[in-house]
Amino acid sequence: MLIRFGATNYRSIREPVELSMVAIDRDREEARPAPLLGESLLPLAAVYGPNASGKSNVIAALSWLCDAVQHSLRVWDDVIPTEPFAFGEGPVSTSEFSIELAIRGVRFEYVLEVDREHVIYEGLFHYPEKKRRRIFEREGSELKLQRGLGALSGTRELMTHRALALSIARRFDEPLVSEFTRALLSIQNLGHVNRRRSGPLSGLRGSFSRSTSRWFEETSNQLSLFGDSDLGDRVIGTRQQALALLRLADLGIEDVIIDNQEVNYSDSEVRTVRRVRLLHKTSEESAPFDLNAESEGTRTWFALIGPVLTALRLGSAVLFDELDASLHPTLSAELLSIFHSPATNPRGAQLIFTSHDTSLLNYLNRDEVWLTEKRADGSTRLGALADFAGERVRKSQNLENAYLHGRFGALPQVDQTALLRALGLIG
Repeated sequence: MLIRFGATNYRSIREPVELSMVAIDRDREEARPAPLLGESLLPLAAVYGPNASGKSNVIAALSWLCDAVQHSLRVWDDVIPTEPFAFGEGPVSTSEFSIELAIRGVRFEYVLEVDREHVIYEGLFHYPEKKRRRIFEREGSELKLQRGLGALSGTRELMTHRALALSIARRFDEPLVSEFTRALLSIQNLGHVNRRRSGPLSGLRGSFSRSTSRWFEETSNQLSLFGDSDLGDRVIGTRQQALALLRLADLGIEDVIIDNQEVNYSDSEVRTVRRVRLLHKTSEESAPFDLNAESEGTRTWFALIGPVLTALRLGSAVLFDELDASLHPTLSAELLSIFHSPATNPRGAQLIFTSHDTSLLNYLNRDEVWLTEKRADGSTRLGALADFAGERVRKSQNLENAYLHGRFGALPQVDQTALLRALGLIG
């Protein structure tokens, strides 16, 4: 499970920000005990704030770190694709990222500092018996390894100024590194996929729809979602689980049909493509509809099913930018409920999302809400609602009502003076 994530000098993030999944209110079933940490961890974190305050950049920073570990060895030949803060000293300063994960109860910590030309610092640590031990630590071109990890010695030979040592080390058969990178790279980013190159949902409905389709194609060897557990009647086949989730979006859906379809192209070539149709049932008959003919909400929900079930199976994290722009509030609330409940989320999967939908605050605890504000210099401030402005927010407080009344700030400052003047309505 994710414990904490921090970033500095990335997009609108100039000063260090940190998102923590450590529970403040531990006396509730949603908070998952982590005995070796002496803490409990949360399955949900929601980031609220005005437009252009940097909500999306908090999630994008974590996604950037995951992409860096996965791709630096292959694609960082010429430049490190950092996106530093655009003003002041940002462009000439280094960017820093840090992440802590609980893996089989043990805390792992990864720290990275880069500029556009060099990896300045990189370190991977773990805390067996709560004591910090180095797995590897890199300063420039110098790499230090924990004693006994000779399997990672080949990392030195492949290191360059721009390739991450972790990207290289994960190629070797070292369990400590493999466990950490597997957990890190299992983090899925749904709502921010290719946002700058295409529409906000194109990546979501594309690649992740294909991920969902595979769950419906599993007609044999249907493994339990939760493996060898004692969950009793809650354990059902993966296809049935996916179908049950789909029916939440539209009670008229009876089944999913996936088959081959021959398509005639302009060059007279006939190609066979996979076709996904949803079978709708009325009181009198059933009829299949192509997935592209479904409502926006149903298609988005369909695309979510595969990644969500994968996260529940692995106990991994899902990032979702602008949840309210993609789903009806009722479905968003259902999604929160799935991650909250130990019955449907026994392995501690986590959902981290941004939203403007204040109605979802009614389903969140005070330690699950984070707020962003835009400073005068354009940078992002991220703060925990649970300890807003140094004053502890009451556990019983109505979060939606307090937020809408400006109790926590993080609301748009609307001034219509310039608009009214431009329209000639005032002098």
